[in-house]
Amino acid sequence: MVPNLAARILDVFAQSLEIAFALIVVVAVPALSIASIRQADIRTIPRLALYLSAVLSEWLLTLLGVVVVLVASTRLSPAGFKACSPAAFAISTTLLAGLALAGLGLVLVAERHGWLRPESELVHLLMPSTPQEKLWAALVVAPTAGFCEEFLYRGFLLSVLSHWCHSVGWGWVLTSVAFGLAHTYQGVSGVVRVAIMGALLAWPAVHLGSLYPSMAAHFLIDAVALVWLGPRFLRIDD
Repeated sequence: MVPNLAARILDVFAQSLEIAFALIVVVAVPALSIASIRQADIRTIPRLALYLSAVLSEWLLTLLGVVVVLVASTRLSPAGFKACSPAAFAISTTLLAGLALAGLGLVLVAERHGWLRPESELVHLLMPSTPQEKLWAALVVAPTAGFCEEFLYRGFLLSVLSHWCHSVGWGWVLTSVAFGLAHTYQGVSGVVRVAIMGALLAWPAVHLGSLYPSMAAHFLIDAVALVWLGPRFLRIDD
């Protein structure tokens, strides 16, 4: 009786921890993104300081997520760190990065010609303009986003929401929406764009059970977008 009660208590604790962290990812992260839009002083902060703040925040949240997974969750493996074949990795990474970057390029061209609304002020603010900033973007910001965001959204959140909804499809949709809302600072069009990208990045996690292609593709997308596409197509006035 006592062992059963102890097991039940541990199970309730694990579920509560899982729910609490899922709420942080789904609710608190978008709330912070919205709050950043309203902070007037953020526009006076040096770009490298913004990069450092974003990187530290993502790694802290990821470390917390790792603790939650180790303590509470047994459901990460269906969309987690399962190895895939080199061919599957290369094909998935190339297709995901190519599709996302082609789509982003078309959006930026349309924005530049006035066919779509321009990017938000904060997106312009985050675009690197000096060699040092571009080095940071490529070697620190992009790898951090690739690892941390894929672990948080296509790893933890996709697995948990799929389990709660009893549907991988609904977990896929809800995770993509949450990922888009986490980028509210990019404006409405940015939220939609990022949600679609998130849906694409979930494909290897769902069909291959591996985050590695998604992580690699996410890194490539962010690195190219920050170092070349953004500075090339956005008019940045420093």
